[in-house]
Amino acid sequence: MAANLTPEQLDALRRIDSPTIANAIETFKVRPRVDGYVGMDIKCIFPSLPPMLGYAITCTVDSTTEGRVGIGFNELYKLLEKAPKPAVIVMKDVGNMISHSCHAGEVMSTTMKRLGAVGILTDGGLRDVREVGNLGGFHYFCTGLVVAHGNPICVSVGDEVEISGMKVKTGDLLHGDVNGVVHIPDSCAAEVAQAAYDTWTKEGETMRNVNSPGYTVSGPELKH
Repeated sequence: MAANLTPEQLDALRRIDSPTIANAIETFKVRPRVDGYVGMDIKCIFPSLPPMLGYAITCTVDSTTEGRVGIGFNELYKLLEKAPKPAVIVMKDVGNMISHSCHAGEVMSTTMKRLGAVGILTDGGLRDVREVGNLGGFHYFCTGLVVAHGNPICVSVGDEVEISGMKVKTGDLLHGDVNGVVHIPDSCAAEVAQAAYDTWTKEGETMRNVNSPGYTVSGPELKH
């Protein structure tokens, strides 16, 4: 768990966009370059918000299976209440009709925010966008929006889950913006911000070169 980051370290990470965070993580060579982030099916519903940063609280949920019995969302809220802050609620859909799923709206989002969460990441649906937007500073990352809540059930809490190809454990540090969500590995979390600033410096030099009058393609190959 990367919960030993100082408030200053967290603030530094919040000032950086998620693609630059991803670039910075690559410099530590702790995982393959196509691991550790969600795919393009996950949408940022509030793209104008500053980046989301928080420690994951994981759960499995179902809103489309009639008659299913779960453990209750109070178990999730109890875990959230005691967890390191800020927190991100990660909700893995385990139902039978993900296109019609809905795992939170105004009431649940308000409750989660009150208990220290800064957003929700789910591979299912969410709703009440206007009302949640009015909460201020609470992120939605999901596959889409729906109008009805169905039969919301919390099946389990605290398990490792996989959201759009990204494995997440409770306590993992997540960073997200309009581009998507990335997991910041514990092994380099304290150093990622500085690596990101170094990345910005190098990219600035590259862009100045590209935009200079004497630029030619004879130099190193440029990517991204």
